[in-house]
Amino acid sequence: MDLLDAFLIVIQPGNFILLAVGVIAGIIVGAIPGLTATLAISLLLPFTFGIEAVPALVMLMGIYCGGIYGGSITAVLIRAPGTPGAAATAIEGYPLTLKGQGGKAVGMATVASFIGGMFSAGVMIWLSPIISKFALEFDAPEYFSLALFGLTIIFSVSGKSLLKGMISGVIGLLLATVGLDHIIPYPRFTFGIFELIIGFPLLPAVIGLFAVSEVFRMLEKDEETGKITAKIGPIIPNLRELKDCAYTFLKSSIIGTFVGALPGAGANIASFVSYSEAKRTSKHPEKFGTGVLEGVAACEAANNAVTGGALIPMLTLGIPGDAVTAVLLGALTIQGLAPGPLLFRDHMDVVSPIFAAILVANTVMLIAGLSGARIFARIATIKRSILLPAIAIFSLIGAFATESSIFHMGIALGFGIMGYFLERYEFPLAPIALAIILGPLAETSFRTSLLKSDGNLSIFFTRPISLVLILLAVASVAYTLYRQLSALKEQISE
Repeated sequence: MDLLDAFLIVIQPGNFILLAVGVIAGIIVGAIPGLTATLAISLLLPFTFGIEAVPALVMLMGIYCGGIYGGSITAVLIRAPGTPGAAATAIEGYPLTLKGQGGKAVGMATVASFIGGMFSAGVMIWLSPIISKFALEFDAPEYFSLALFGLTIIFSVSGKSLLKGMISGVIGLLLATVGLDHIIPYPRFTFGIFELIIGFPLLPAVIGLFAVSEVFRMLEKDEETGKITAKIGPIIPNLRELKDCAYTFLKSSIIGTFVGALPGAGANIASFVSYSEAKRTSKHPEKFGTGVLEGVAACEAANNAVTGGALIPMLTLGIPGDAVTAVLLGALTIQGLAPGPLLFRDHMDVVSPIFAAILVANTVMLIAGLSGARIFARIATIKRSILLPAIAIFSLIGAFATESSIFHMGIALGFGIMGYFLERYEFPLAPIALAIILGPLAETSFRTSLLKSDGNLSIFFTRPISLVLILLAVASVAYTLYRQLSALKEQISE
């Protein structure tokens, strides 16, 4: 299926409505401070059940694009970033709001988000088929090495403490061993519970980790989201302002796409790197911090360009680069699709609409953002007394909806409690999700490889692609350790 046919499918009334609903829902959830794009997808994922793969994925792409962009609205208007990726946007956006130019800052953020998202989608559409053809050469040893490389992402998403990230990863790997053995059909760690014979179901686990735990966490905070008090002003930036930011749009889109494709990097790193670069090369760096549209454009073009970049390794290799793509990968799996090279060989009827959906979702996001920013901002300041019960109810209904199972609701609640306590003591949750997804692939591929080689470990080092992937895994760990040590030295010197 070519891209034109995919466009015709995506803009069919039913699919387009789902995509638009996904974009708007993503913007609203993303705009609410503390609720991330990961939570937006986790919460809204159950609504894709019962519908075919293409409409479901079209809707999820809409949620993804809308969720990443939505954080910028409250970052600009009330200095409360809806998502971590929008934190840098508040540096220039909120001072503009205090000057009575909040509308223009939101407008610039929207246009920059659109340009960044479209640029990265173009790169994804061009690069993904090339990588997937290369990956078709993979056999069990290559898949193990690939999964090993993917698991090293745990080091990158560990946050402040590498040790705590590793502990979270080990917890995820242990949880992934529950259920029927994939090589020898024997139940493991099920403790006589029949429902665990297939292991922990992915969706209730993800909903518990990222949505239910968030409810517990927010219950601890006794604070309401701020209200919009300043004058917002006109939304749409003029041609001169857009022309002044043209170079920043391009540069930040390249940075965001590149950073997004790196395992464990993410939107927050992309936006801060891009902001720093914009300030360094600006004709008026001294004005940064006082409310500069160029700074808003840099952050938003970069953090939305992450969307296409992050989807490249997820779709072509089945390796999620961060928590939000881990949830998206789970969504593909739930639809019966296995992300990776076989997806491009066997299911271009699904891949092409995903490409088209990203492009259309960014367009819908541009229109919705420019026309409804004021409304989204007011919805995002909803009272906690309404917000928290709604999230809790949606989460449990979502867990139940997969199999109409009370047991799945219990799993979501159990993972939510575990996630809450882990986060309270600063153990990151993303490594658990990554390990649950990649653990079975690593184990099965490793054991299959050893069966083929009569137990000889050299099979992983004598095949060129496998060896390269193992070296990449080692390099990934070494770079993360170097970065952590450098940060530690800086702290000591200060």
